[in-house]
Amino acid sequence: MLVEIHMLQNHAPSNLNRDDTGSPKDCLFGDVRRARISSQCLKRSIRKSQVLADEMKDITMGWRTRKLPELVRKTLIEKKVSPDLAMASALKVAQFGKKKVKKTSKAGGKKVAEDAEEPEEAGETEEEVESVPSESKDIQTAQIMFLTPSEVDAVIETIYSAIQGKTASEIGNLSQDDLQREIDKKKKASITPDIALFGRMITSDAFINVQASIQVAHAISTNKIEHDFDYFTAVDDLKKLSGSSDDLGAGMIGDVEFNSACYYKYFSLDTDNFISNIVGDKNSKEQDEQAKQLLKKTIRAFLMAAIHTTPTGKQNTFAAHQLPDAILVEVRARKTPVSYANAFIDPARPQVGKDLVTVSVEKLLEHVELLRKKFGLEAKSRLWFTTRNIKLPNSDYCETTKDLFTKLEAAI
Repeated sequence: MLVEIHMLQNHAPSNLNRDDTGSPKDCLFGDVRRARISSQCLKRSIRKSQVLADEMKDITMGWRTRKLPELVRKTLIEKKVSPDLAMASALKVAQFGKKKVKKTSKAGGKKVAEDAEEPEEAGETEEEVESVPSESKDIQTAQIMFLTPSEVDAVIETIYSAIQGKTASEIGNLSQDDLQREIDKKKKASITPDIALFGRMITSDAFINVQASIQVAHAISTNKIEHDFDYFTAVDDLKKLSGSSDDLGAGMIGDVEFNSACYYKYFSLDTDNFISNIVGDKNSKEQDEQAKQLLKKTIRAFLMAAIHTTPTGKQNTFAAHQLPDAILVEVRARKTPVSYANAFIDPARPQVGKDLVTVSVEKLLEHVELLRKKFGLEAKSRLWFTTRNIKLPNSDYCETTKDLFTKLEAAI
């Protein structure tokens, strides 16, 4: 079953997600320049939001970090392990996430990297480069790792047992494979809901890869955008202390790029994949039922966070905290995800008596109905919420978001 979420959210002048030059991210769509918020930005803002934390406060969640070795080192010291042995242990753990770099094969033959998701191009192989940080720097894994508290505990327990009676040099010679297999045995709890949602890929045998159960599109504006610049000055409050009449002007000047856009957002959640991530291959009816209840709680929390959370980019400057004006949730038995982004291939434009948001809502609903009729896109449940007095045919209208959550839970 698929749960698909479509949103229209208009933002006042803002710079919610910027590129390496500080400019708001954008893209070409329909050969027209659009504002854009990357899917990575949306996912992190939701995953780290206070809304999600509040909704899932009774549920264990994961940590996304490169600081596992440092966590191991500090915990071992708390367990009265000597600093040099704790450091050697941390350096060993730092090798769990192995970085790989591509090298051109002289033979030119086609190789498939063991840990790659897709086959590499012909003529490329991969060489493992273990991350062994110097003792003068923070001890980190070569890749960021999405871990459960149970997995972190298993790492600490395994390392603590393995280093008993060992010297620092002997710790360095411990078998990496043996340690990772032992960690895998010691893990007690299942994958956490956030990892089951967003997935992970780790080049370490100690932790399983998890296929994400949710797909998140880059949010794009329904309208054509023009970038604007805010020219600002900062005045030195104490500049008169110099006593010089020549000390005129600002203490600094600068500019900030921004835009204003109505965004279309799309999320697609595979409920079966989520449950499989939680319970694994071997499961009982009781585990399945518990996973289904967790699924309902997670979907509610995710949707709540998606509605009430915005990216943090330049918010102290712009405070662009606007809520969505339209939310469409479709629950489909058939796993055929459908984005309605093409509703805006021709950009939305304000009309006489109709603002940008109203026109965007109308374009979305027109496209939804078109695809429903042309392709027979029926849904088990189609829930529609909007701040505008516009109804979607063949849908269950929700007067409030509370109604939306109640009806969604019943539909799952």
